[in-house]
Amino acid sequence: MSSATEGATAGFLVWRLSMKWRVAVDRAVAPLGLTHAQYALMASLHGMSRSGLQPSQRRLADHTGLEPLYVSKLARALETAGLVARTRDPNDPRAMQLSLTEQGRDVTRRAIKVVQGLLDQLLEPLGGQDSARTRQFTRELTTLLDAPLNPHTENDEEQS
Repeated sequence: MSSATEGATAGFLVWRLSMKWRVAVDRAVAPLGLTHAQYALMASLHGMSRSGLQPSQRRLADHTGLEPLYVSKLARALETAGLVARTRDPNDPRAMQLSLTEQGRDVTRRAIKVVQGLLDQLLEPLGGQDSARTRQFTRELTTLLDAPLNPHTENDEEQS
């Protein structure tokens, strides 16, 4: 453990790890013309489309954990770049469905390979992507992600 993280809280360590990951992915996918957020959207869209889905912007926001307004902004930028197609949902004219263009699929496949290399590096200290420690770590992260968080604070109670 480095001296910078000695005695750190779990919240601080989660934040540091997420920042380390975000910066690494940003740098890795920049040569492909993407940001980390764009990569997250495109890789998620790629996975969902491989499962036969053509998700709405809202469903993709729910899947990625990004704000719907931010997904809309990212999707418009990716559409302008020729990587994503946005079409009206025939069942809900207010909703936009997203799909990768051919160029988008190519860029996404290349980006996934780059990010998988980063993931290999990140998980090496746990024994690699297929190790028992990594599987346990993944289960623990899933438990934390599934736990509801209420942004309600003590200050809110005092003001009531």
